[in-house]
Amino acid sequence: MTGRKIQTRNPRTGLMDYQFTANSKTDIRQTCQKLRAARKNWCDSGLDYRISILRSFGTALKDNHKELTQALVQDTGRLGISIMEVDSIAPSIERWVKIATDAQEPTHGVSTALPFISYSIDKRPYALVGVISPWNFPLTLALIDAIPALLAGAAVIIKPSEVTPRFAEPLRAIIAQIPELKSVLTIIDGDGETGQTLVDQVDVICFTGSVATGRKVAEQAARNFSVAFLELGGKDPAIVLENADLDRAATAILRASIINSGQGCQSIERVYVARPIFDEFVGELVAKANKVRLNTPDIHAGHLGPIIFERQADIIEDQIKDAREKGGTIHTGGQIEKHGGLWCAPTVITDITSDMLIMSQETFGPLLPVIAFDKVDDAITMANDSEFGLSASVFAATAEEAIAVGQRIEAGAISINDAALTSLMYEAEKNSFKLSGMGASRMGPSGYLRFFRKQSIMTNNAEVFTIDQFDEVNSKP
Repeated sequence: MTGRKIQTRNPRTGLMDYQFTANSKTDIRQTCQKLRAARKNWCDSGLDYRISILRSFGTALKDNHKELTQALVQDTGRLGISIMEVDSIAPSIERWVKIATDAQEPTHGVSTALPFISYSIDKRPYALVGVISPWNFPLTLALIDAIPALLAGAAVIIKPSEVTPRFAEPLRAIIAQIPELKSVLTIIDGDGETGQTLVDQVDVICFTGSVATGRKVAEQAARNFSVAFLELGGKDPAIVLENADLDRAATAILRASIINSGQGCQSIERVYVARPIFDEFVGELVAKANKVRLNTPDIHAGHLGPIIFERQADIIEDQIKDAREKGGTIHTGGQIEKHGGLWCAPTVITDITSDMLIMSQETFGPLLPVIAFDKVDDAITMANDSEFGLSASVFAATAEEAIAVGQRIEAGAISINDAALTSLMYEAEKNSFKLSGMGASRMGPSGYLRFFRKQSIMTNNAEVFTIDQFDEVNSKP
């Protein structure tokens, strides 16, 4: 069966300049069957073997970074972050290797209730893991799940976003250089329909994306009794207490809100500031925002790349329009600009009301609504007034004071006197609150161990129980 043709837009030029063919349902089923067959040898060959193959993959990525980086630049319209994505994979492999090495020994013990029964608990990897990755960090978020799953002994199939499909071809070419890896790691092409087919073929599905799509993935996985790990949206708040270092807070919040043009689930999207310092903070933030430059027309200059996904630009524009119509004051930016592709400058907004779209919907763009608070309890209540609970930030004179506030925020990762540290800190495990995700943490040891089921082996070292021991004649009231 011939696959569907899908057109893709270039975010820098705005032109539909790339076409690819989606894998058919038959293709996907046959690919998954091959991966399952190859996976047994991959698993049985042991951890040291898998480590050596994945290290070879890291080396191949370094040696062939040019083509992969160029494809990512075409996909996302940005240069520096694309280079960082490629360069970060080899170090991430070493991080996962250490975690896997530390976790390989089985657990042994003796029953406290029945001391003549000993047990051991070993880990049995799932056979086939599917990864549906998003468009904002195409390479990083394709491999953040794939690498630990492969180390665990699973085979992996990745479906990148149809918004950023170009990097898949050079990545396939790199994988093809390592036959042992090629047999257990495959990338397929397609869109939502392709993802639907994939969910039915795997034992575990790792999905990064919107809440709406994540809910569909979880429901479909549940019908199959397969496992779903979901990393979903955020509406991350920052709280700035009266005694905070304002320059530090403004610097960190601006960076965390607009880096990658705000296209990150951990971006700061709501800023709550103590009223006595509100005007001064807004002044600092506006001054810093005014120094930020769009990365156009020269890709080698400027801070902010284009909005990658055209539909996201519509959401950003709707939120700006809604805030303006409801009385919001826009201090910087405030519009979607067309320079071939679609761009948005940092947009600081005050005079915010709770009914504005910008206060409830995920933005995924460089918008900074700033709200004054009178009491810390009020700030915490407003920060928690969201269906999301991914991460948050707190700024105060001391770490202790900021931590005390952070512990009351309903979010999985709290940055203290900085912002969006969860995007940089892979060792710290966290669980998303509310609609921001589901399942075990993809960070730290949990990010590796979630790809195993536990198997207990229990040995009775004494006489077995007889059925006569359960005769009711022996029961006494």
